[in-house]
Amino acid sequence: MSDRRTPTWADDSELHDEYGYGQQQGQAQGHQQGQQQQGQQQYADNGYPQQNEQYQHQQHQQQYGHGSQQQYAPTDEDQRRYAQQESLRQYAQQAQTRPRVQPTYPPYQEQQAYQGGYVTETGSWRFDVHDRTSSYPDQQTYDTYAPYDPYASYTAVEPEAVAEAVAPEPEKPGYTLPPVQESAWAVDGGRSKLLGRWILLCMLLIQSGLSLRLRGTAFQDEALYIAAGHYEVGNILHGTPVPGDFEGYFSGHPKLYPVLAAMVDSVAGLAGVRIVSLFFLLGATALLYATTRRMFNVRAALGAAALFSVIQSTIFLGNFATFDAAAIFLLALSMWIVVRTGRAHIMAVVLAAPPAFLAFGTKYASGLYLPTLVVLAVLTAYRHRGVLALARGVLLGAAMVALLGVSYVLTGSLGGISQTTTDRPKGGDTAQTILQHSAEWGGLMFLAALGGSIAYVIRPSMGEMPWVDKQGPGRFRRIALGALLTGTALLAPVYQIHLQTEISLFKHVGFGLLFAGPMAGLGMSRLVGPHFRHPQLGIMLYVLTLVFGMVQSQYAYSFPDSREMTAILRPMVDRKGSYLAEEHEVPAYYLRDKTDYEQWQSTFGMDYKDKKGKQHSGPDAYRAAVKDAKFDIIVLRGTVTPEVDQAVTDALRGNPHYRLAAVAPFTASRGPGEFRIWVKR
Repeated sequence: MSDRRTPTWADDSELHDEYGYGQQQGQAQGHQQGQQQQGQQQYADNGYPQQNEQYQHQQHQQQYGHGSQQQYAPTDEDQRRYAQQESLRQYAQQAQTRPRVQPTYPPYQEQQAYQGGYVTETGSWRFDVHDRTSSYPDQQTYDTYAPYDPYASYTAVEPEAVAEAVAPEPEKPGYTLPPVQESAWAVDGGRSKLLGRWILLCMLLIQSGLSLRLRGTAFQDEALYIAAGHYEVGNILHGTPVPGDFEGYFSGHPKLYPVLAAMVDSVAGLAGVRIVSLFFLLGATALLYATTRRMFNVRAALGAAALFSVIQSTIFLGNFATFDAAAIFLLALSMWIVVRTGRAHIMAVVLAAPPAFLAFGTKYASGLYLPTLVVLAVLTAYRHRGVLALARGVLLGAAMVALLGVSYVLTGSLGGISQTTTDRPKGGDTAQTILQHSAEWGGLMFLAALGGSIAYVIRPSMGEMPWVDKQGPGRFRRIALGALLTGTALLAPVYQIHLQTEISLFKHVGFGLLFAGPMAGLGMSRLVGPHFRHPQLGIMLYVLTLVFGMVQSQYAYSFPDSREMTAILRPMVDRKGSYLAEEHEVPAYYLRDKTDYEQWQSTFGMDYKDKKGKQHSGPDAYRAAVKDAKFDIIVLRGTVTPEVDQAVTDALRGNPHYRLAAVAPFTASRGPGEFRIWVKR
């Protein structure tokens, strides 16, 4: 049956056996014959299937030749197709009872496994009959081959569970860049802290150089406190009596700073005591920086430290052996503790009481600033504790009062408080003069503090980095904080206007500017602007303050040079004489190895009973004492107490008991001068 047209899907080896195409012909011959039959069946010479041509011819005759009503008889082609289908049906029935025969395939035939069959070399599909079923895994394949495959069955295959994709672990790079800090100084990051400390160190070096450039012999206050300290040390260690009532007229307790100064003087002299004052002021500047950084940020802290380190008061007191430097340091320490413990336990604020109390004991004028510390304790904790912040201020105030009460019980009367502070004699200086000089000595820093307070009230931060800026304190707290700190700078001028005196005003200005420092630093920061927009303005403010501070401190520090005067007096004095000097503290300090302090008489006040029994006081007392030749040596320079100097000069004129022994010239800030030394004949 060479003309039998078997479909390609039925081109199986078992069919070949049934129709006379056995395996004995060879695999190669069967394969070649199958290809020839496939080609003869499907294609003619022109490349189109022969069956399609016959079908088209049939359709043409049916549509156009005979019309739609003509009945057609089966053609030979239809009969041939029917015979093929019948043959296939019989073959399928026989396959169910026939023993299984494992088909063989040409060795060169590439099998593509697919459940239930494979594709032959000619492109036909062969189904596997050894299991008498052909399984198709998807519906589309089953629908395609099921009409031709008697063993077809549809088997739905569940998709395999796909493992959840796990992202591969990234490889670790060989080098990791360090985290980059925020660029704005408004953020108190590690980089800004480190840079701020280095800049602060440079400022402290500049401050040290400005103070150490000042030169001069001991001022009368320096000589007085150091000499008194030596006597106090002797009284503490050996019980020797103290000459004079130091507690009655010292503006600080004599057993605090004078004792420290005397101990240092015994080792390093006057220069060593002045170095201690420099350390106190350097510490105050550093504490001001830390306080301002805690309240605001690093840039404001640098501005506060920069301005405070170059004002006249800071430069002067940094090389001045008095208790002012120690008092400023203790106030700065107390203020730092108050701000630093703002978020700590409410009892932690009590730690600020001892340094505040010591500041008051060191210099009584420091008591003017103790209320500022109490109010500051409330404002620095109000944002975090609310009404409980009031209790914090009460605790600090009560601790200060308790320490003052204990000290009064242990030490007795503090007469110096009334004589030098509360009931100080009034002078003749006008309010205009005091305000003018206060503006000259601290006006630039005060204006910076005022501008900072106003800017702080308007806006709590410059908003350089809005994505990290936090909500600042409320407007009421900002107003109160600015008014408190900036207003504290006015306490000393206002109080000395009340006393009508400028004595020590240039030093007291620095006390108030210490508290105004945080607002001044904030004002300098706002003047520069966000992202250092106008750095030249901040530099200009700093340079102007520096220049004024240098000139003013040099003018105030120009003391009379007493070296020549003391050199003349050294061979003339002993422990038996009585000596009158206009600034007796200076020769008493330099000649303490040959004289005692009580041998020296000042020109500030004296009561004298003459030989006739008449009592004198004031300038008359000095006139009568000189006429009676009470003093062995008289030293005058005519500028400190002019009325007494004139009375003594009148008494010396034509006095046969004295002779002018020497004149020691000097040059001071107010011009040249001279020490005139008279010696008893």
